[in-house]
Amino acid sequence: GDDLHRLLFEPNIRINDPIDNKVLADFLGELAEVRSSGQDLVMELNTIGGDPDISRRIAHEVRLFAAHSGRSAVCVGKTYVYSAGINILAAFRKSCRYLTEDTILLVHERQLENVSLSLSGPLASAIQIVQEELSLLETSRKLENEGFAELVEGSRLTVEELRKCIRANCYMTAQQFLDHGLVEKILR
Repeated sequence: GDDLHRLLFEPNIRINDPIDNKVLADFLGELAEVRSSGQDLVMELNTIGGDPDISRRIAHEVRLFAAHSGRSAVCVGKTYVYSAGINILAAFRKSCRYLTEDTILLVHERQLENVSLSLSGPLASAIQIVQEELSLLETSRKLENEGFAELVEGSRLTVEELRKCIRANCYMTAQQFLDHGLVEKILR
């Protein structure tokens, strides 16, 4: 019907690139147009992932739109929704999340990028460096838990069950996401 056509072929926000500052700027511009037009937000999401903090910002804007616009916010994941893209998908209520049947999703824990500590000098300085790195790790884990909790809300999984699933295989098909109750429907 009309809704299926709109979801599959007429999104008013498209993310089809790695999540970076350019994608954020494009998204904010498209979102401003959606707000001023009085339309529902219909997002097409297809990404290999990217910067998790930028994806958190996009997700926050989606939640604000849904909470304050009085309009719907829906997302259709297409072909691949990897890594940071999961943060964006999770910002949509489960009943507003859709996937195309070919979609593969990559859900994993936050990754460290070549972090190494080199300690020398006074002990107080070394302790300060270690405490700062530990604080960064703890904050990252807290944000990860919040994102996972948002993703599993309304599903058949707990955060711990999701963690077990992604430890076994962090790539999931659209059908597996649907079977776990993480999306509303697969669109064909």
